[in-house]
Amino acid sequence: MFVTHTSLSDIRLICHCQTCMITEAPVCRLLQHSPFLHLQEREEELRSSGEDFHSVILQGNSGNGKTLTVQKIMMDWASDKLFKERFDIVFHLKCKEINRIPGRKSLVEILSYSCSLTPDQISQILKQLPEKVLFIIDGFDELKLTQDIYYMSPHTDVIQKAPAEVTLCALLRGHILPESFLLVTTRSTATDTLSNLLKGPQRFTEIMGFSQKGVEEYFQKFFQDEQLFRRAYTFVKANENLFTACSIPVICWIICTTIKERFRVGADVSSGLETTTSIYVDFVSTLLEHHCQGLSQPVPVLLRSLGQLAERGMLEQQVLLDENTVYETVSDPVANPFLCKFLFKRRICQETMFSFMHLSFQEFFTALYCVILDEEESQRKLSQLISVQNSRWLSDPPRFAAVVQFAFGLLNKDVRYTLRKTLGLFVHPNTQALLKEWILKELQIDILHDRTLFILHCLYELHEEDFVIKAMKSWSRINAYASFLTRTDCWALLYCSQCCQSIEELDLLSCIGLTSEKLMMILPALPKFKKLTYPGEEKVEKKMCSLNGLFLMITGKKTYMTLIFWITNLINTSSNHDSLIIFTVHVCIRLCLANLSHLSGMFFLYSQSNTFRLLLF
Repeated sequence: MFVTHTSLSDIRLICHCQTCMITEAPVCRLLQHSPFLHLQEREEELRSSGEDFHSVILQGNSGNGKTLTVQKIMMDWASDKLFKERFDIVFHLKCKEINRIPGRKSLVEILSYSCSLTPDQISQILKQLPEKVLFIIDGFDELKLTQDIYYMSPHTDVIQKAPAEVTLCALLRGHILPESFLLVTTRSTATDTLSNLLKGPQRFTEIMGFSQKGVEEYFQKFFQDEQLFRRAYTFVKANENLFTACSIPVICWIICTTIKERFRVGADVSSGLETTTSIYVDFVSTLLEHHCQGLSQPVPVLLRSLGQLAERGMLEQQVLLDENTVYETVSDPVANPFLCKFLFKRRICQETMFSFMHLSFQEFFTALYCVILDEEESQRKLSQLISVQNSRWLSDPPRFAAVVQFAFGLLNKDVRYTLRKTLGLFVHPNTQALLKEWILKELQIDILHDRTLFILHCLYELHEEDFVIKAMKSWSRINAYASFLTRTDCWALLYCSQCCQSIEELDLLSCIGLTSEKLMMILPALPKFKKLTYPGEEKVEKKMCSLNGLFLMITGKKTYMTLIFWITNLINTSSNHDSLIIFTVHVCIRLCLANLSHLSGMFFLYSQSNTFRLLLF
C-alpha cells in the first residue's frame, strides 16, 4: 500500500492488496514490455472528448496484460504521472480476493481488507470526497456471481451490509457512491454481463496484446544474447501461427521459455507448437523434464493432483486456494513450479494462500484432469463440463469456455502422443469421440452468434483437418455478428474456413475491434465465401481506402463475390466532395446505406480505372 497524506482534506492514497500472483521473472519482463496503453495520451483523449465517463471497461483475452496494466496505472498515479489532479484516492480491489471474504460485509469493510485504514477513516473519506475516488476492480470475470445480485434489494449506503459480491455489484451499478469513478478489467467473455451491471455512460477499452514491434522487443529483452534473439525471433516470425500466439504476453513468455530450453538442449525448435494447447503441453513437459528434478512423486501422479486441485477451484469459482485444500491434494506444493505461494492479508492477520501461476494454467490443468481419468469417469466429467458450459451462455459469463477448448486440444493425436511419451498420461479414444459427437450436434443447431468463435476455437485446437471438414459442412454461414474479434480469433476463423470447400456467407457486421490488419489475416480464406458482410463506420473513407488493396487481392482470386457494407453516419464534414473507394469492378456489390437522412443532395456510383467510387454532393 502506498500512502502519502497529511489530513483528510489533503490526501493522496492508493490502496491495494499486497499479493504476488505470478512468478517474478515473467512479471519483471512483462511489466517492462507489456502492451500498456499510452496512458497519458488516453487521459487527454478522455478529457478532450467532452464526455464524463464514470465507468471504463478494460477488456482483453486471458494473458493480454490487464492486471499488469492496472499495476502500471497505479504506479503512474502514485508518482503523479497520471490523473494527478483528478483523483485523490484510488482503491484497488481484486475480484478473486473478494470471493474469499466471508459473510455479509459493507463496502467500507471490504475496502478495509485492502488497506491499513480503519472502517471509520474510510467512511469519512468516502463521504467527504466521493467525486475524487477511483475504484480499480480487477478481474470481474473471476467474481463469483450469485442470483443475490439480481434479487436482493439495492442498498445505497457505504456501511450497509450484504454478501461481498452483492455489495460490489451495488458499487458497479452506481447505487453506492454514484459520484465516484470505476475502472474494471475483465475477459471479453464477461463484457456483456459487466456492461449490464455498470452505471453509464461507459467507455470500452481493449488491450490488444503485443504489436509486431512489441513481440520483437520482448524477444530481444528475454534472450539478451543478440545471436539467440535473432535465431529465435526469425523462427517465430516465419511461423504465422506462433507469431500470432505471441501477441498474447503470457503465451509469448511461454514460447520464449520453451524455445530457449530447446536451444540449450539442442532439440528441434519447430516441432509440436501449433495450437495453444500444444504450446502449454510442451511448456509443462519442458518444465518438468529440465527444472523439476527430485520430485517427491511420479509425474503422472503430480499432474493428476494438480488437475484435481484446478478443477475444484474452477467448480467453486475460486482462483485463490487456501493452504489446507492445497496440502490435501498436492504433495509439497511449495516446490511445485506451477503454483505460487503468498500471504493473503486479512483485517487482523495474514493467511497463506496458493494460486496457479496464471488463471489459464488452472483452466489447462482442469481440462487435463478431465481427459486423463479412466474412460467412464472421464466421459462423466466431460459431459458435466459441456452441460454446465451450455447452461452458462444465456446467463453468467461462460466460465468453462477455455477449459472446453483445452480439452479439444488435448484430444489432438499429436498432443496425445506427447502426453503419453513425455508425461506418461493416456487419453482414451472414446473420450475424443464424446466431444466430437457433442460439437457436431452443436453445429446442427442455430447457435447464438457469440458462440461461433468458441466453436471455431474448439475445432482449431482439435486440429484434425478431416474432422473439421466434416464439421464445417453443417454451416452455410459463419455468423460473427457483434463479436469481439481478436487476432487469435482470426487465426481460428482462417483455419476452419480453409477446411471448407465453399460456404455461403461470412457475417462480420458490428464486430468489435475489426481492423484491416485482422482482415488481412483471414484474407486467404475469403474466396471460400460467396458473400461477405462488413461494417462501415464513421470516418469510413480512411477505412475503405486501407481496404482497397485487400479487395483487389480477393478479386484476383475470385471473379464473383457479394460484399455487403452497412455504412452509417457516413459524412460528418462540410466538404463538398468526399470520394470513397469501395470495391473493384470484378466484384458484384450490394451497398446498404443506413441513417443517411441527414444528407442533402445526391449520391451515385461511377467506374474509373477499374475502381468504383461513391461520390456525395
